[in-house]
Amino acid sequence: MGDQGAGGIESRGVESNTTRRMSEPRPNSHDDQIQQKSSETKAPNTESEEQKYAQTGPRHLVPVHPGNPTSSGGLSRNPSTSSNVSRDSRILFEFSQRPRASRPLEPPVTKATLSELDVNKIIHNPKLRHDINFDPDLHFRPNVDGEKGRRKQEKANQFWNTLTEQLQLFIMDRDEFMARFGQGEEWCLPQLLKSVKEIIQTLVPQRDRMYLDEGLNVDLIMQQFSKGMADLEKLASWLSGVLKSHCAPMRDEWVDEMYNQLTNGNKTNDMEELVQGMRSLLSVLEAMKLDVANHQIRCLRPILIEDTVHFEQRFFLKKIRDRKMDPSPAQAWYLTVSQYYSRDPASVQAFGEMGVFFEALCKMILPSTDPYSHPDTFVFDEERMAKLRSDMLDAINLEICMRLYENLERRYRYCDSMSSVSSIPAPFLSTPFSDASGFLRTEDDDSAHSRPSSLVFSSAGSAHSSPRASLILPTQPAANRPEDQQSKSKNLYNSLVALLQTSPASSRSVSRWKAMKDSLALQIFRYTNAPAQDLLQFEDELDNHLSELSSPLFQQVEQYYHYHLLVETRQRVKDFRGLTGAALFSVATGGRLHGPNRTFDGPRENTTRERTSLENAIREAREEGGVEDMATRLAHMGLLHWRVWSHLAYAGDLDSIMAIPDMPMAI
Repeated sequence: MGDQGAGGIESRGVESNTTRRMSEPRPNSHDDQIQQKSSETKAPNTESEEQKYAQTGPRHLVPVHPGNPTSSGGLSRNPSTSSNVSRDSRILFEFSQRPRASRPLEPPVTKATLSELDVNKIIHNPKLRHDINFDPDLHFRPNVDGEKGRRKQEKANQFWNTLTEQLQLFIMDRDEFMARFGQGEEWCLPQLLKSVKEIIQTLVPQRDRMYLDEGLNVDLIMQQFSKGMADLEKLASWLSGVLKSHCAPMRDEWVDEMYNQLTNGNKTNDMEELVQGMRSLLSVLEAMKLDVANHQIRCLRPILIEDTVHFEQRFFLKKIRDRKMDPSPAQAWYLTVSQYYSRDPASVQAFGEMGVFFEALCKMILPSTDPYSHPDTFVFDEERMAKLRSDMLDAINLEICMRLYENLERRYRYCDSMSSVSSIPAPFLSTPFSDASGFLRTEDDDSAHSRPSSLVFSSAGSAHSSPRASLILPTQPAANRPEDQQSKSKNLYNSLVALLQTSPASSRSVSRWKAMKDSLALQIFRYTNAPAQDLLQFEDELDNHLSELSSPLFQQVEQYYHYHLLVETRQRVKDFRGLTGAALFSVATGGRLHGPNRTFDGPRENTTRERTSLENAIREAREEGGVEDMATRLAHMGLLHWRVWSHLAYAGDLDSIMAIPDMPMAI
């Protein structure tokens, strides 16, 4: 983990591949129940958390007084004069060129930088409390992404380089060092030790904090250091014991590494290794703080989820009262969609009073709908809406590929498979043309299984366009039996999904499909007996339909998916609407019918749907999984959204609510 804490703390989960910074609203006084619960889960400050790690044997926090002089170890020595110290060839600077120290640099990890991990910040963070409803794997991690993370990493490196130079100056020229810093705190080491002490204070129980003042008395240590009497090895041993007493057993090896780096660097006058030990010390403390925060999230999750609607209603009501948020655009939006969408009896039966809202919601994630048409009430769900839109676009484009394949395959199904085969360059005989980079696998390889839903299309990778110039494509044997057609269609579908996973995660969905049209066309050609001279024409045909909102085929497939999404969402809402917050979270995130890695498995039996042909059955099967997953996510998000905003913006009387001070809102 190194100095990555310099980049701040973020929450991250599987649901979203983007970074989410934690906002910090002013704490409210109403969370008595959560405060009481959090006081019971401040691991490892309780006996239960200590017992959890008791399997490694007894560990005790023992005060140590590092005041005894030692006769071994570089920084612990007390030489008579600084001139007797040998010049170290590793010194990287000239003393005469060093400016006077002005203000000490701040360590990369401090109590302040880790403050977002405090339980009070967690339970009063509205974005985090909203996201926790949707992501079972939500957790904190250091934020080192992007330009901001890079700048903060550079700042951390500057601190450690400066500390190394200051310690080398202490060894090389004690008089010069004392003239610049004396016994004051205007340099990096005392600032580092203070940060270490402050962080440890947040990790140990109250009863053990008294020992910190004895074992880690920074003023005393710095006085001893200036006189060459500080016993750094003993201090490292004491710190090691403290950390092992309160960290998870899996961190022990890291603590031992820290201890070895500190002691070896001190004995050999290797300032770089000594500083590396200090870096390891901060990294261990940061990891311990993250462990505690993530443990608290797991413990608090049920009560935070159950209180979500109550918490968010009061949070947004206060914003409205303070004129920091205007609900009128949301009210106007709901009035508009109420006039636009008809009251379908099926929607009324499934959605009840939420019929207009869910019909509008199903329309909002279609690629043809303006992505900015939703009101500000969706502020906490923008990432989820964008992901649903991306998955819908992927599903539609995949279906377009499959329908164009069916047309091409039907046209050349009974052609002689050898009629279009001619000489092929030798390097391509042993490798499928569309798999030259090894991304695709055969139908027997489980690594190719995927679905057009739930995170599948955001996988990171590198885009590789398949070669097509001067190549003659190998043809597939004719598949005349229904079973062969089904297997062939399934294998092609899964291979197209695997090919899409090679595109960069950062690319926009529309541009990604356009960039890969040639590779997709080539992959489809491998599964047909079409002559190679038709490849360029087929690539153009794909380009005319993929992500093209004006394409009749795109519009047809989009309407088809919209209808099935609406049908599936009705069923989900009908099943979910009576569930509590925690039960809804459990069913929607843990009980989904299909996970993110599900593949097209061929037709499934469904006696309630009339099938007219094998191709329609195959088409229905490959579409169902993606639509079902999207409907589950949409129903979950929509129900929570409606519970929060129905009385604040859509179906309630906001003026009457605003007139009552501190109006309690019901879940």
